[in-house]
Amino acid sequence: MSQTLTPTPPQQQDAPGPGTPLSNGLKQRHLSMIALGGVIGAGLFVGSGAGIAAAGPSIVLAYAASGILVMFVMRMLGEMSAADPASGSFSVHAERAIGPWAGFTAGWMFWTLLVVGVGIEAIGAAHIMQGWFPGTPSWLWVLAFMAVFCGANLGAVSHFGEFEFWFAALKIGAIALFLTLCALAVLGLLPGTDSPGTAHLVHDGGFLPTGMSGLLVGLLASVVAYGGLETVTIAAAESEDPARGVAKAVKTTMWRIGIVYVGSMLAIVTLIPWNDEAVTASGPYAAVLDRLGVPGGAQIMNVVILIALLSAMNANIYGSSRMAYSLVARGQGPAFLGKVSGRVPRRAVLASCAFGFVAVLLSYWWPTTVFAWLLNMVGGVVLIVWGFIAVSQLVLRRRLERTTSAQLVVRMWAFPYLTWVALAAVTGVLVLMALDSGTRVELYFTGGLALTLAAIGYVRQRKYAPVSPAHTEV
Repeated sequence: MSQTLTPTPPQQQDAPGPGTPLSNGLKQRHLSMIALGGVIGAGLFVGSGAGIAAAGPSIVLAYAASGILVMFVMRMLGEMSAADPASGSFSVHAERAIGPWAGFTAGWMFWTLLVVGVGIEAIGAAHIMQGWFPGTPSWLWVLAFMAVFCGANLGAVSHFGEFEFWFAALKIGAIALFLTLCALAVLGLLPGTDSPGTAHLVHDGGFLPTGMSGLLVGLLASVVAYGGLETVTIAAAESEDPARGVAKAVKTTMWRIGIVYVGSMLAIVTLIPWNDEAVTASGPYAAVLDRLGVPGGAQIMNVVILIALLSAMNANIYGSSRMAYSLVARGQGPAFLGKVSGRVPRRAVLASCAFGFVAVLLSYWWPTTVFAWLLNMVGGVVLIVWGFIAVSQLVLRRRLERTTSAQLVVRMWAFPYLTWVALAAVTGVLVLMALDSGTRVELYFTGGLALTLAAIGYVRQRKYAPVSPAHTEV
């Protein structure tokens, strides 16, 4: 009798540590600022304008509702990441909870989202620079930004941490100053302004001026704005104390979301009419600064938006390279990307930057076809990833309670009830996307990407899974 096994892909320890390839170069201050700054992105400063225009003052409810969902998701992810830090984050957890096909699907979907995001952010940053330096070609700025941040990520991980530390400090300072000015204006304490009271909240068509349909559009817009918070759990795996770092980051999520997102939306719709053309033309933050008489408000916001875009580029290159490295280390990607030199997965960094640059070229060559397909494919990725996180936490929490409950440094509130609530909410938002004509195409493309990757992952899982012993006559 002989036993025959099919070849199995190489398995490596995913989280860095003693004797493993990646470094532990991120300090607690880096993680804290990545967590704080990660919630403040270009989507907040610019993208929120479309949500306000669609939902009116009820955008506050939309951001509050989606913010609660994000808090649940981050709490679940924090529980798993603190118990078992890994540079592949939710992809690793999905693989261990559901199966290799799930880790493969979630990981490569998120990688696609991040590298397309690198291209989009590079284009946005180049447009701002062209406004300041007319006549300069857009591609030159894209190339410069790509070179800077690719170079930063090819170096020690501490370089990425330092960039994000100062980017986050600038964004936090800007949003803190903005909220302070708004609070003074709402209270009538800002020189030259009178308190608007509740006039813009209830008199410009009411609190729900466009009805439930507008609120739903605002809800979908707000969900997209929260994407990217997951990167802190990827970065935590390369920190000095991964479990403590991710636990501290996750535990501060609640007040960050409440102050930055919900607080900002409330301040904006209180101070200016929701249907003011400037909200979408120049962005809601710039519109408020102009209304408050802040000199050069639009240009100030351009600087802040540029910082947010560059910060997102840096974080997306980092996150995508670590996700690719993790997938390859688990035998779920091209082996040549797994080479580590100087304790940095430099080939994965170069591959992620290259795909981001290709996305930029596609936006020039085929803006309404190939590039539009890419944008549609990543439209609902965050929601599908959140779904994987919820299902993984349901499985792994039970497993940890039976084996190593001491590792549960962070615990999901009211388990399993709030986990089921989060999973139902994710499903509900996906249903809303299917019902809304403006997001239905995105959902179809994203679903197609998910099904394709799941099929590939399942085939790979069957190929590399051990088979039953084969009996032979001797």
